[in-house]
Amino acid sequence: MLDIRKLRLLRELAHRGTIAAVAEAVSYTPSAVSQQIAALEREVGRPLLTRTGRRVRLTPAGVVLVEHAEVVLADLERAEAALAASATSLSGSVRLGAFPTALRTIVLPALLEIGATEKDLELMVTEVDPAEAPDLLRGGRLDIALVHEYDNVPSIMGSGIELEPLLDEVVYLAAAMASEVPDDAVIRHHRESPWIVGNPGTLCHAMTVRTCRSQGFEPRIAHRIDDFATVLRLVAAGVGVALVPQLGAIDVPEGVVLTPLSIGRCTRIAYRRGSRAQPSFVRVSDELQRAVRCFLDVRQRRNNCPRGG
Repeated sequence: MLDIRKLRLLRELAHRGTIAAVAEAVSYTPSAVSQQIAALEREVGRPLLTRTGRRVRLTPAGVVLVEHAEVVLADLERAEAALAASATSLSGSVRLGAFPTALRTIVLPALLEIGATEKDLELMVTEVDPAEAPDLLRGGRLDIALVHEYDNVPSIMGSGIELEPLLDEVVYLAAAMASEVPDDAVIRHHRESPWIVGNPGTLCHAMTVRTCRSQGFEPRIAHRIDDFATVLRLVAAGVGVALVPQLGAIDVPEGVVLTPLSIGRCTRIAYRRGSRAQPSFVRVSDELQRAVRCFLDVRQRRNNCPRGG
């Protein structure tokens, strides 16, 4: 009988690519990970990895074994969810990872509501970049995560993850003055402007760069800032323009003009495959969905308010 713990390690290797990365993720030493994989190779009677420098790649036998491991691990998650469903009340903790713009508007209301209504259920929140969320879920360090992708920067979840729709957002161009050009030309209008973008490696950085390139120019990057509240204040100060998603445009400083673009951002709730039916996860999901509906209702009322005198 194959050892499920060794199969988990092989699955981690398939996604992370190095023994060292797996060891860090599961709090083992690299030598312990290597020993477990070697033991698994002896059990199946064939090599599962090939090594190129520090990186490893699965052999055809390794690929087959990981594919089956994904099915087994998902079935175990379903078994745990079914067992939890037989309990009479919710208890324990749920570890939720979320990106910064979702924390105040979506996660905080859900956290407060669960704290007020579920005395035995604890929602534990960690700020996480969406690019890191899939590995944290697969590795068991998170139970649920909020992830997003832009229309021109699709996210890569990899295997073992299932998604639930949560929110579709508009992306705006934020500038210190309105552009006297049609909306479909507003990006090109700022080809000579200084740009404020996220740090390299983030989806927001890639989205801005790809948007500008699609309009025929490379953005002249003046500032690299991940916090959209700070980005909008820099825009108000006239030191650059930026692309900002709807959740990042909550408190817009005076003097900032937001022009809606055809680009969108899609936020979803991510789970380990098979775990979505866990009653405590369902409870958290319900509150996240409720928080999104409240956010959209407030935005709609604000947009419908008469302006001026």
